[in-house]
Amino acid sequence: MSAYKHILFATDLIESHHFLVDKVKQLVKQFAAKLTLVHCIEPIPAYGYPGADEYGSPFIDRAEQAMAKLGQELQVGKADQRVEFGSVKAQVINVAKELKVDLIVVGSHGQHGLSILLGSSASAIVHGSPCDVLAVRYPENN
Repeated sequence: MSAYKHILFATDLIESHHFLVDKVKQLVKQFAAKLTLVHCIEPIPAYGYPGADEYGSPFIDRAEQAMAKLGQELQVGKADQRVEFGSVKAQVINVAKELKVDLIVVGSHGQHGLSILLGSSASAIVHGSPCDVLAVRYPENN
């Protein structure tokens, strides 16, 4: 494994992701890497909220609050916390390219039923990424 200098943690900000946060902490420590956090809010119809847009969504406020909490836990300053609006795949890949990251870490829920046919955000990021991707599988009970 190469020495990663800049890691992008693409997070869905769910409370039960501590095992994933621990893995990110280990990687940052192991490689003495810079860490940037990104969370994406998909526009309608993903959330089904008629007022969700990048300028006035209550989801943005909640995401920024959760991101600040995660940033504190991972010792990542506000300048390296990104809440993006749009397709998860497109936004994560755009941020990775913009910041020239070496590794993207993303959680994967696995694929069951329709998601096998339709794909997933983690899978899309793996296949479209300009850099290495570590897709960490969530435990089955999440």
